Amino acid sequence: MSELRTYSEQNPIRVLLLDDHEVVRRGVHDLLDAEADIEVIGEAATAEQAMARGPALRPHVAVLDVRLPDGDGVTVCRELRSRMPDLACLMLTSFDDDDALLDAIMAGAAGYVLKQINGSDLVSAVRTVAAGQSMLDPATTARLMGSLRGPGTRDEEHAGDAFADLSPRERDILDLIGEGMTNQEIGKRLFLSEKTVKNHISRLLAKLGVERRVQAAVMATQARTEEKERHRRH
Repeated sequence: MSELRTYSEQNPIRVLLLDDHEVVRRGVHDLLDAEADIEVIGEAATAEQAMARGPALRPHVAVLDVRLPDGDGVTVCRELRSRMPDLACLMLTSFDDDDALLDAIMAGAAGYVLKQINGSDLVSAVRTVAAGQSMLDPATTARLMGSLRGPGTRDEEHAGDAFADLSPRERDILDLIGEGMTNQEIGKRLFLSEKTVKNHISRLLAKLGVERRVQAAVMATQARTEEKERHRRH
Protein backbone atom coordinates (compact mmCIF):
# COMPACT_ATOMS: atom_id res chain seq x y z
CA MET A 1 0.00 0.00 0.00
CA SER A 2 1.38 3.43 -0.95
CA GLU A 3 2.10 6.02 1.73
CA LEU A 4 -0.59 8.64 2.29
CA ARG A 5 0.39 12.08 1.01
CA THR A 6 0.82 14.75 3.69
CA TYR A 7 0.42 18.53 3.48
CA SER A 8 1.15 21.51 5.74
CA GLU A 9 1.12 25.31 5.85
CA GLN A 10 4.49 25.25 4.06
CA ASN A 11 3.25 22.65 1.54
CA PRO A 12 -0.50 23.31 1.20
CA ILE A 13 -3.09 21.30 -0.74
CA ARG A 14 -3.48 23.08 -4.09
CA VAL A 15 -7.17 23.23 -5.06
CA LEU A 16 -8.92 24.05 -8.35
CA LEU A 17 -12.62 24.99 -8.11
CA LEU A 18 -15.16 24.44 -10.90
CA ASP A 19 -18.72 25.72 -10.43
CA ASP A 20 -20.86 27.82 -12.76
CA HIS A 21 -22.51 29.66 -9.84
CA GLU A 22 -20.30 32.54 -8.68
CA VAL A 23 -21.86 32.67 -5.19
CA VAL A 24 -21.19 28.95 -4.61
CA ARG A 25 -17.67 29.27 -6.00
CA ARG A 26 -16.87 32.27 -3.82
CA GLY A 27 -18.29 30.56 -0.73
CA VAL A 28 -16.26 27.37 -1.26
CA HIS A 29 -13.16 29.45 -2.11
CA ASP A 30 -13.41 31.46 1.14
CA LEU A 31 -14.16 28.33 3.18
CA LEU A 32 -11.13 26.40 1.90
CA ASP A 33 -8.72 29.35 1.76
CA ALA A 34 -9.35 30.02 5.45
CA GLU A 35 -7.52 26.75 6.23
CA ALA A 36 -3.74 27.06 6.71
CA ASP A 37 -2.98 23.83 4.84
CA ILE A 38 -5.25 24.51 1.82
CA GLU A 39 -4.72 27.02 -1.00
CA VAL A 40 -7.24 27.68 -3.80
CA ILE A 41 -4.99 28.26 -6.81
CA GLY A 42 -7.63 28.70 -9.49
CA GLU A 43 -11.31 28.86 -10.39
CA ALA A 44 -13.37 28.01 -13.44
CA ALA A 45 -17.02 28.59 -14.34
CA THR A 46 -17.18 26.22 -17.33
CA ALA A 47 -15.82 22.82 -18.33
CA GLU A 48 -13.77 24.48 -21.07
CA GLN A 49 -12.09 26.86 -18.60
CA ALA A 50 -11.31 24.01 -16.18
CA MET A 51 -9.71 21.85 -18.87
CA ALA A 52 -7.66 24.79 -20.15
CA ARG A 53 -6.46 25.98 -16.71
CA GLY A 54 -6.14 22.70 -14.82
CA PRO A 55 -2.98 21.24 -16.41
CA ALA A 56 -1.13 24.59 -16.11
CA LEU A 57 -2.08 25.06 -12.45
CA ARG A 58 -1.14 21.47 -11.40
CA PRO A 59 -3.65 21.20 -8.51
CA HIS A 60 -3.60 18.33 -6.01
CA VAL A 61 -7.42 18.39 -5.75
CA ALA A 62 -10.12 19.54 -8.18
CA VAL A 63 -13.53 20.31 -6.64
CA LEU A 64 -15.88 19.87 -9.60
CA ASP A 65 -19.55 20.73 -9.98
CA VAL A 66 -21.30 17.82 -11.74
CA ARG A 67 -23.82 19.92 -13.77
CA LEU A 68 -22.32 22.62 -16.01
CA PRO A 69 -23.69 24.83 -18.81
CA ASP A 70 -21.20 23.47 -21.37
CA GLY A 71 -20.77 19.87 -20.19
CA ASP A 72 -20.35 18.06 -16.89
CA GLY A 73 -17.80 17.70 -14.12
CA VAL A 74 -17.45 13.95 -14.66
CA THR A 75 -16.04 14.50 -18.17
CA VAL A 76 -13.72 17.18 -16.76
CA CYS A 77 -12.58 14.70 -14.10
CA ARG A 78 -11.82 12.05 -16.73
CA GLU A 79 -9.97 14.51 -19.01
CA LEU A 80 -7.90 16.13 -16.25
CA ARG A 81 -6.95 12.77 -14.74
CA SER A 82 -5.82 11.49 -18.13
CA ARG A 83 -3.27 14.35 -18.11
CA MET A 84 -2.63 14.36 -14.34
CA PRO A 85 -3.10 10.79 -12.99
CA ASP A 86 -2.33 11.86 -9.40
CA LEU A 87 -5.10 14.47 -9.37
CA ALA A 88 -7.85 13.76 -6.82
CA CYS A 89 -11.30 14.85 -8.05
CA LEU A 90 -14.04 15.66 -5.54
CA MET A 91 -17.45 15.87 -7.22
CA LEU A 92 -19.79 18.45 -5.70
CA THR A 93 -23.46 18.41 -6.67
CA SER A 94 -26.90 19.49 -5.51
CA PHE A 95 -28.38 16.33 -7.08
CA ASP A 96 -28.51 13.00 -5.29
CA ASP A 97 -28.08 11.28 -8.64
CA ASP A 98 -27.20 7.57 -8.95
CA ASP A 99 -26.20 7.88 -12.60
CA ALA A 100 -23.85 10.77 -11.82
CA LEU A 101 -22.28 8.79 -8.97
CA LEU A 102 -21.76 5.78 -11.22
CA ASP A 103 -20.21 7.99 -13.89
CA ALA A 104 -17.99 9.69 -11.30
CA ILE A 105 -16.68 6.34 -10.02
CA MET A 106 -16.01 5.18 -13.57
CA ALA A 107 -14.15 8.44 -14.31
CA GLY A 108 -11.85 7.83 -11.34
CA ALA A 109 -13.28 10.43 -8.95
CA ALA A 110 -11.97 10.11 -5.40
CA GLY A 111 -15.06 11.55 -3.78
CA TYR A 112 -18.66 12.60 -4.34
CA VAL A 113 -20.45 14.90 -1.90
CA LEU A 114 -23.71 16.84 -1.95
CA LYS A 115 -23.74 20.64 -1.74
CA GLN A 116 -25.78 20.35 1.46
CA ILE A 117 -22.58 19.15 3.18
CA ASN A 118 -21.38 21.10 6.24
CA GLY A 119 -18.42 23.40 5.66
CA SER A 120 -16.19 21.49 8.08
CA ASP A 121 -17.11 18.20 6.37
CA LEU A 122 -16.20 19.62 2.96
CA VAL A 123 -12.80 20.71 4.31
CA SER A 124 -12.31 17.19 5.71
CA ALA A 125 -13.33 15.69 2.35
CA VAL A 126 -10.72 17.80 0.52
CA ARG A 127 -8.03 16.69 2.99
CA THR A 128 -9.13 13.04 2.68
CA VAL A 129 -8.92 12.90 -1.12
CA ALA A 130 -5.71 14.95 -1.17
CA ALA A 131 -4.11 12.30 1.07
CA GLY A 132 -4.96 9.66 -1.53
CA GLN A 133 -8.05 8.17 0.14
CA SER A 134 -11.55 7.70 -1.26
CA MET A 135 -14.37 9.88 0.08
CA LEU A 136 -17.63 8.68 -1.46
CA ASP A 137 -20.82 9.76 0.28
CA PRO A 138 -21.67 6.62 2.33
CA ALA A 139 -25.47 6.88 2.14
CA THR A 140 -25.46 7.40 -1.61
CA THR A 141 -22.93 4.63 -2.21
CA ALA A 142 -24.90 2.17 -0.05
CA ARG A 143 -28.14 2.92 -1.89
CA LEU A 144 -26.39 2.65 -5.25
CA MET A 145 -24.93 -0.72 -4.35
CA GLY A 146 -28.40 -1.88 -3.35
CA SER A 147 -29.92 -0.73 -6.65
CA LEU A 148 -27.16 -2.47 -8.62
CA ARG A 149 -27.75 -5.81 -6.94
CA GLY A 150 -29.92 -7.73 -9.32
CA PRO A 151 -31.35 -11.15 -8.44
CA GLY A 152 -28.12 -12.87 -9.46
CA THR A 153 -25.80 -10.54 -7.58
CA ARG A 154 -23.83 -11.83 -4.61
CA ASP A 155 -24.06 -10.17 -1.23
CA GLU A 156 -20.98 -8.48 0.30
CA GLU A 157 -19.73 -11.58 2.08
CA HIS A 158 -19.82 -13.71 -1.07
CA ALA A 159 -18.45 -10.83 -3.16
CA GLY A 160 -15.41 -10.72 -0.87
CA ASP A 161 -14.85 -14.45 -1.46
CA ALA A 162 -15.28 -13.89 -5.20
CA PHE A 163 -12.54 -11.22 -5.28
CA ALA A 164 -10.20 -13.80 -3.77
CA ASP A 165 -11.07 -16.17 -6.65
CA LEU A 166 -9.93 -13.69 -9.32
CA SER A 167 -6.63 -14.38 -11.05
CA PRO A 168 -3.93 -11.65 -10.95
CA ARG A 169 -4.73 -10.83 -14.59
CA GLU A 170 -8.46 -10.56 -13.82
CA ARG A 171 -7.68 -8.26 -10.89
CA ASP A 172 -5.58 -6.03 -13.15
CA ILE A 173 -8.39 -5.85 -15.68
CA LEU A 174 -10.98 -5.11 -12.96
CA ASP A 175 -8.82 -2.21 -11.71
CA LEU A 176 -8.66 -0.78 -15.23
CA ILE A 177 -12.43 -1.18 -15.66
CA GLY A 178 -12.72 0.81 -12.43
CA GLU A 179 -10.66 3.57 -14.05
CA GLY A 180 -13.25 3.78 -16.81
CA MET A 181 -11.12 2.20 -19.55
CA THR A 182 -12.65 0.55 -22.62
CA ASN A 183 -11.72 -2.99 -23.70
CA GLN A 184 -9.48 -1.52 -26.39
CA GLU A 185 -7.66 0.73 -23.89
CA ILE A 186 -7.23 -2.18 -21.46
CA GLY A 187 -5.81 -4.31 -24.27
CA LYS A 188 -3.25 -1.64 -25.14
CA ARG A 189 -2.24 -1.19 -21.49
CA LEU A 190 -1.81 -4.93 -20.87
CA PHE A 191 -0.62 -5.91 -24.37
CA LEU A 192 -3.64 -8.16 -24.95
CA SER A 193 -6.02 -8.49 -27.88
CA GLU A 194 -9.47 -6.99 -27.45
CA LYS A 195 -10.97 -10.48 -27.73
CA THR A 196 -8.76 -11.77 -24.89
CA VAL A 197 -9.79 -8.83 -22.72
CA LYS A 198 -13.45 -9.57 -23.46
CA ASN A 199 -12.98 -13.22 -22.43
CA HIS A 200 -11.27 -12.21 -19.17
CA ILE A 201 -14.12 -9.78 -18.40
CA SER A 202 -16.76 -12.45 -19.03
CA ARG A 203 -14.99 -14.78 -16.58
CA LEU A 204 -14.50 -12.16 -13.87
CA LEU A 205 -18.15 -11.02 -14.12
CA ALA A 206 -19.25 -14.65 -13.68
CA LYS A 207 -16.97 -15.05 -10.64
CA LEU A 208 -18.34 -11.86 -9.07
CA GLY A 209 -21.91 -12.90 -9.84
CA VAL A 210 -22.79 -9.72 -11.77
CA GLU A 211 -23.97 -9.09 -15.31
CA ARG A 212 -22.62 -5.63 -16.08
CA ARG A 213 -19.04 -4.34 -15.94
CA VAL A 214 -20.17 -1.18 -14.15
CA GLN A 215 -21.49 -3.35 -11.29
CA ALA A 216 -18.08 -5.01 -11.00
CA ALA A 217 -16.35 -1.63 -11.08
CA VAL A 218 -18.49 -0.24 -8.25
CA MET A 219 -17.98 -3.41 -6.17
CA ALA A 220 -14.21 -3.15 -6.71
CA THR A 221 -14.20 0.54 -5.76
CA GLN A 222 -16.13 -0.17 -2.57
CA ALA A 223 -13.82 -3.09 -1.71
CA ARG A 224 -10.74 -0.88 -2.17
CA THR A 225 -12.30 1.84 0.01
CA GLU A 226 -13.06 -0.68 2.78
CA GLU A 227 -9.54 -2.12 2.56
CA LYS A 228 -8.00 1.36 2.90
CA GLU A 229 -10.22 2.02 5.93
CA ARG A 230 -9.06 -1.24 7.54
CA HIS A 231 -5.40 -0.32 6.95
CA ARG A 232 -6.00 3.16 8.38
CA ARG A 233 -7.57 1.77 11.55
CA HIS A 234 -4.73 -0.72 12.22
